[in-house]
Amino acid sequence: MKTFTYKFSQDQLALLPTESDIAFYEEHGWFISKKVIPDEIIDEAIAGSENFYRGERDATLPYSTGYSDWKPGDGDAVRNNQHVSYRKKELRKLVLQPIVGAIAAKLARTTEIRLFEDTLVYKAPITISDRGGVVGWHTDYSYSSNCTSKKMLSAWIPFQDIDENKAPLVVLDGSHKWSDTEHLRCFNNQNLKEIEEKFTQKGREIVEVPIILKKGQVSFHHCCTIHGSYPNCSNSVRLAFALYLQDYANRHQPFWNNKEQIHHFLDSMCRKLPNGNPDYSDPAIFPILWSAEDRY
Repeated sequence: MKTFTYKFSQDQLALLPTESDIAFYEEHGWFISKKVIPDEIIDEAIAGSENFYRGERDATLPYSTGYSDWKPGDGDAVRNNQHVSYRKKELRKLVLQPIVGAIAAKLARTTEIRLFEDTLVYKAPITISDRGGVVGWHTDYSYSSNCTSKKMLSAWIPFQDIDENKAPLVVLDGSHKWSDTEHLRCFNNQNLKEIEEKFTQKGREIVEVPIILKKGQVSFHHCCTIHGSYPNCSNSVRLAFALYLQDYANRHQPFWNNKEQIHHFLDSMCRKLPNGNPDYSDPAIFPILWSAEDRY
């Protein structure tokens, strides 16, 4: 297991969530950090993203299907590319910023945070006559039913300032406490109101919270928090990196849907445990971002 030697300065320690912040996250299902990522790290990630879109790779995945991987000609309303940190060093450098894992560990009250998967998301500006650009309501856990833990969480890192016109991430406040949402897979459903009506009919109060961030801030949300995003109505591209994070206790579990066993794409890439199950702690695929061996 990797042993960390990173030690935070007093200024960095001040960036970690307080007990009050953690209580807010546990009640509402989301949290916004202070500015924690240096501009130069984000600027490197932007350059790496641009090179990635031009076809440059530092490593390649062994399979070409089973995950989202935008290619030129697919349209620009929303570009989704998964597992980019595996393929581009500048994005991996961003993922491995110790502060991201440390904040996530505090929020999840866990001794270790590992990457599960990542998604680079690009949204082109749209006009009122355009269609698309919406990410529909979903929970991240819906797409990871092979995971045992419901303490997993996501970090959302924009590469520029985000206001309500620039396709902010939007969460439904407190929705991580709702039942019957663990299979909410409506990422590609553009009609947010249509999905909301189903929640309203169950008597739930719908409180949409657009996550407004400055460059260098990071938002975190619980794996069962319902979220999506609005179209990009600004005059420039919106680029962001979404990291889905495991807590220490997360392990693989078999999962069936309509009598068909479901396998996650990464199950075929990571090493196997003695019982044959995928090892979700394989550092080659699921690097440790923070552990109790790190020193605050």
